[in-house]
Amino acid sequence: MGVMKFTTENNGEKKKNYSFWIIVGLVTVAVLIVLFNCFSVVNEGYIGVKYQFGKIVSSDLSAGLNFHIPFIEEIEQVDTREQIYSVQTDAYTSDTQTVDNLGLKLNYYYDGTKLPEIIRTIGITNVETKLLVPNVAKISKDEIGKVKAEDLVQNRSDVQNAIYESLKVTLEPQGIIVTAFAIENLAFEDAFEQSIQAKVIAAQDALKMQNKTAEREEEARQQVIAAQAEADSQKIKADAEAYAIQAVQEQLAKSPNYIEYLKITNWNGVLPQAIGTEVNPFIGLDGGTSTTGTSSTSGTSGNTTAASAE
Repeated sequence: MGVMKFTTENNGEKKKNYSFWIIVGLVTVAVLIVLFNCFSVVNEGYIGVKYQFGKIVSSDLSAGLNFHIPFIEEIEQVDTREQIYSVQTDAYTSDTQTVDNLGLKLNYYYDGTKLPEIIRTIGITNVETKLLVPNVAKISKDEIGKVKAEDLVQNRSDVQNAIYESLKVTLEPQGIIVTAFAIENLAFEDAFEQSIQAKVIAAQDALKMQNKTAEREEEARQQVIAAQAEADSQKIKADAEAYAIQAVQEQLAKSPNYIEYLKITNWNGVLPQAIGTEVNPFIGLDGGTSTTGTSSTSGTSGNTTAASAE
């Protein structure tokens, strides 16, 4: 009987020990679960928004591991990277031309300082339907309706800039930062597009003719300049010759012997030969005449004499 009692007491102690370790294990698991739920990861390109019983208590949690109280607080991520909103719609120009399949693209991101207000008043998931859809279409149609179809085709960038500025003024106060806007597609009726194409071709042809005319005018101008330059050159040459003649005449008036000096300086030292019946004198530097000599030959043609050298 004593042995049986001892065995029963040992079994009871084992059951107590087993229950104790089960409780320890459960508590450990519970603590680990609580610890894991105390932290949330915010990814790069996102911002963390912390709620406490559904109320926003923080909206600027940075990327990484962030602490919150389990079952009381929770953290949600909001994508703050640049996003793209695209839509296709129809519009009318000021001259009642229909723009079919008008492709519009808006680049934007959320203003972090106004993120709580966006969440409270609109909701992140409702931004596109409540803010972007109505404003992008309305503003684009209004701006396109101010211009003619031809101006829209030729000056698309001006219309884009006008829409971009209007969207910034409208959306930025509501926490949407607009970074870019583009009109990606313009489609008109075939007849209108053909007329635009014909007009562009005509304008290009006219420009070619203007360029040719300008080229010919430039050639004519260059010819006039060349002729004027030649005339100026001839005038300068004539003036120089006249000046030289005048200088010689003035020198002759001052010194009659100056012409004799010119003869000597320009003479090559060879006496010229001439056929005649008389002896021509060689003019001396003193203004007189001197006979340099005579020579005669007999023949049927007459006499050959030495002529004067000038």
